[in-house]
Amino acid sequence: MDPDDDAVRNLRVAFDDALGQKPGVERVVEVRLPTAYGEFLAVGYLDHRSGIEQVALVHGDVAGELTLARMHSECLTGDAFASTHCECGDQLSAALRAIVAEGRGILVYLQGHEGRGIGLLAKLQAMKLQEGGLDTVEANIALGLPVDARDYGAAAEILQDLGVRSVRLMSNNPRKREALVRHGVAVAEQVPLLMPPRAENIRYLRAKRERLDHDLPHLDGVTGLS
Repeated sequence: MDPDDDAVRNLRVAFDDALGQKPGVERVVEVRLPTAYGEFLAVGYLDHRSGIEQVALVHGDVAGELTLARMHSECLTGDAFASTHCECGDQLSAALRAIVAEGRGILVYLQGHEGRGIGLLAKLQAMKLQEGGLDTVEANIALGLPVDARDYGAAAEILQDLGVRSVRLMSNNPRKREALVRHGVAVAEQVPLLMPPRAENIRYLRAKRERLDHDLPHLDGVTGLS
């Protein structure tokens, strides 16, 4: 971390304290995190607005421009249990590998984003409705829930706290790019993160492309999957 960036962060925190205000996100702890993909610095944050704990995995010197970055929405079923209903677990692994191969980058793991922000139990209920024929958008609507309730304000503040001025965003979702820009993070490039489709998730991926504007050109001409 650049000492000058730390000085700016500390000054901002001191200013907030003087006004009796808590920052949106507060850096709480940093610790070395060796992983199967490579070594990261795990930087833990507390979002004072929501009370949610967040973590950024940092590899190399990330301050400055054109930092390779992934804003990864938590997905217990995909990330922890390797569910093939979605591509989340594959994307998480691919993003971490890409960051290490690049030599510098950040993955912000966003808790509170389960099921595009509707929570774990509601996501499981939506998956049950998808078994009955609804797509991922229709299922949320049938439950009376938002199609996408995620907010990227905390992610943007984490990037800014780490001294990042612009990112190369690993995402297929243009709405994620728009959200970061809206929160003051410059996105110099959107880097595709395309995972091979499976029989279990092809309907889900097609719904993401057709209903949620995800850029998934690799689905064109896919045959042999139901």
